[in-house]
Amino acid sequence: MDRKLKVLITDDSKLLRMKLRDELEQLDCEVVEAENGKDAIMDVLQSQPDCVFLDIVMPEVGGIEALQVIKEVAPDLPVIMLSSAGTPKKLMTTLKMGAMDFIQKPYTSEQIAKAVAAVRKKVDADASGNE
Repeated sequence: MDRKLKVLITDDSKLLRMKLRDELEQLDCEVVEAENGKDAIMDVLQSQPDCVFLDIVMPEVGGIEALQVIKEVAPDLPVIMLSSAGTPKKLMTTLKMGAMDFIQKPYTSEQIAKAVAAVRKKVDADASGNE
Protein backbone atom coordinates (compact mmCIF):
# COMPACT_ATOMS: atom_id res chain seq x y z
CA MET A 1 0.00 0.00 0.00
CA ASP A 2 1.75 3.13 -1.18
CA ARG A 3 -0.48 5.95 -0.09
CA LYS A 4 0.94 8.66 2.15
CA LEU A 5 0.32 8.31 5.86
CA LYS A 6 -1.82 11.15 7.14
CA VAL A 7 -0.33 12.30 10.45
CA LEU A 8 -1.79 14.76 12.93
CA ILE A 9 0.77 16.67 15.00
CA THR A 10 -0.63 18.17 18.20
CA ASP A 11 1.63 20.51 20.14
CA ASP A 12 1.24 24.03 21.48
CA SER A 13 4.78 24.86 20.29
CA LYS A 14 4.73 26.16 16.71
CA LEU A 15 8.47 25.55 16.48
CA LEU A 16 8.10 21.91 17.43
CA ARG A 17 5.23 21.45 14.97
CA MET A 18 7.37 22.93 12.17
CA LYS A 19 10.33 20.71 13.03
CA LEU A 20 8.19 17.59 13.31
CA ARG A 21 6.36 18.44 10.06
CA ASP A 22 9.73 18.56 8.25
CA GLU A 23 10.71 15.18 9.71
CA LEU A 24 7.39 13.59 8.77
CA GLU A 25 7.28 15.04 5.27
CA GLN A 26 10.72 13.56 4.63
CA LEU A 27 9.23 10.21 5.66
CA ASP A 28 6.53 10.66 3.00
CA CYS A 29 3.70 11.65 5.34
CA GLU A 30 0.89 14.12 4.79
CA VAL A 31 0.75 16.39 7.86
CA VAL A 32 -2.16 18.06 9.64
CA GLU A 33 -1.49 20.29 12.67
CA ALA A 34 -3.37 21.15 15.84
CA GLU A 35 -2.15 23.35 18.67
CA ASN A 36 -4.13 21.83 21.53
CA GLY A 37 -6.06 18.73 22.50
CA LYS A 38 -9.45 20.26 21.67
CA ASP A 39 -8.38 20.95 18.07
CA ALA A 40 -6.79 17.49 17.88
CA ILE A 41 -10.09 15.82 18.76
CA MET A 42 -11.88 17.86 16.07
CA ASP A 43 -9.18 16.98 13.52
CA VAL A 44 -9.41 13.27 14.33
CA LEU A 45 -13.15 13.41 13.63
CA GLN A 46 -12.86 15.58 10.50
CA SER A 47 -9.67 14.58 8.72
CA GLN A 48 -9.39 10.99 10.00
CA PRO A 49 -5.59 10.76 10.23
CA ASP A 50 -3.71 7.44 10.25
CA CYS A 51 -1.80 8.46 13.34
CA VAL A 52 -1.55 11.21 15.96
CA PHE A 53 1.55 12.69 17.63
CA LEU A 54 0.22 14.15 20.86
CA ASP A 55 1.98 16.45 23.31
CA ILE A 56 1.00 15.93 26.95
CA VAL A 57 1.18 19.46 28.37
CA MET A 58 -1.01 21.88 26.39
CA PRO A 59 -3.48 24.69 27.11
CA GLU A 60 -7.27 24.11 27.04
CA VAL A 61 -7.26 20.33 26.66
CA GLY A 62 -4.08 18.46 27.54
CA GLY A 63 -2.73 15.35 25.85
CA ILE A 64 -3.96 12.85 28.41
CA GLU A 65 -7.54 14.19 28.21
CA ALA A 66 -7.34 14.32 24.41
CA LEU A 67 -6.01 10.74 24.28
CA GLN A 68 -8.98 9.59 26.35
CA VAL A 69 -11.49 11.14 23.92
CA ILE A 70 -9.58 10.07 20.79
CA LYS A 71 -9.56 6.47 22.05
CA GLU A 72 -13.33 6.67 22.56
CA VAL A 73 -14.05 7.94 19.03
CA ALA A 74 -11.27 6.06 17.21
CA PRO A 75 -10.14 3.10 19.36
CA ASP A 76 -7.75 1.71 16.71
CA LEU A 77 -6.03 5.00 15.86
CA PRO A 78 -2.31 4.85 16.71
CA VAL A 79 -1.41 7.68 19.10
CA ILE A 80 2.21 8.52 19.90
CA MET A 81 2.70 10.68 22.96
CA LEU A 82 5.40 13.35 22.93
CA SER A 83 6.49 15.02 26.11
CA SER A 84 9.34 16.67 27.87
CA ALA A 85 7.46 16.15 31.13
CA GLY A 86 8.02 12.43 30.78
CA THR A 87 7.46 11.10 34.26
CA PRO A 88 7.23 7.30 34.45
CA LYS A 89 3.73 7.69 35.93
CA LYS A 90 2.48 9.71 32.93
CA LEU A 91 4.15 7.27 30.59
CA MET A 92 2.40 4.31 32.21
CA THR A 93 -0.92 6.19 32.26
CA THR A 94 -0.85 6.98 28.53
CA LEU A 95 0.26 3.45 27.56
CA LYS A 96 -2.51 1.93 29.70
CA MET A 97 -4.97 4.26 27.98
CA GLY A 98 -3.93 2.87 24.63
CA ALA A 99 -1.10 5.08 23.38
CA MET A 100 1.09 3.14 20.95
CA ASP A 101 4.36 4.76 22.00
CA PHE A 102 5.84 7.51 24.14
CA ILE A 103 8.68 9.69 22.85
CA GLN A 104 10.61 11.95 25.18
CA LYS A 105 11.42 15.47 23.91
CA PRO A 106 13.85 16.45 22.58
CA TYR A 107 13.29 13.53 20.23
CA THR A 108 15.66 12.19 17.58
CA SER A 109 14.96 11.64 13.87
CA GLU A 110 15.48 7.91 14.48
CA GLN A 111 12.71 7.83 17.10
CA ILE A 112 10.28 9.54 14.71
CA ALA A 113 11.25 7.26 11.81
CA LYS A 114 10.81 4.19 14.00
CA ALA A 115 7.39 5.37 15.21
CA VAL A 116 6.26 6.09 11.63
CA ALA A 117 7.49 2.65 10.49
CA ALA A 118 5.50 1.00 13.30
CA VAL A 119 2.37 2.97 12.36
CA ARG A 120 2.81 2.10 8.66
CA LYS A 121 3.05 -1.57 9.57
CA LYS A 122 -0.12 -1.38 11.66
CA VAL A 123 -2.03 0.60 9.00
CA ASP A 124 -0.97 -1.87 6.28
CA ALA A 125 -1.90 -4.83 8.49
CA ASP A 126 -5.30 -3.30 9.27
CA ALA A 127 -5.87 -2.53 5.58
CA SER A 128 -5.04 -6.05 4.46
CA GLY A 129 -7.20 -7.41 7.25
CA ASN A 130 -10.18 -5.36 6.11
CA GLU A 131 -10.14 -6.44 2.47
